[in-house]
Amino acid sequence: MEQNKTDLAKILSVSGYSGLYLYLAQARNGAIAEQLETKERTVFPVRSKITTLEDISIYTEDGELKLKEVFLKLKEVLKEKDAPDQKAAPEALKELFAQAVPDYDANRFYVSHMRKVVLWYNILKNHASLDFVVPEEAEKPAE
Repeated sequence: MEQNKTDLAKILSVSGYSGLYLYLAQARNGAIAEQLETKERTVFPVRSKITTLEDISIYTEDGELKLKEVFLKLKEVLKEKDAPDQKAAPEALKELFAQAVPDYDANRFYVSHMRKVVLWYNILKNHASLDFVVPEEAEKPAE
């Protein structure tokens, strides 16, 4: 496992493709990225629906919580263990999120979302790092 910090602004989720990708460069016809697990490089066409993990949040009772914060809370609960498999029983996933993010909005943060989050958590834990880059212009959380 690399000891470098993970920059979630460069980690991509691409609609229609499984896994996570590290953004490498802009290509004339899209974006070049490397799959974190297989290290296989792919050019995603301009029309691909690409989202950086930095831009993803989950719904909570008080608003939204950035995915980075969710990962850190999961890490706190799980310690060194992997998250449950994405195919785990819904009850197991709900129990994990109830411990890590007790104020998650059960009406808008579904088990299908939990499955993606635990999949991404395990990919980052095993193929990148759960130590995240902190942007210099990081906003202080409103408390």
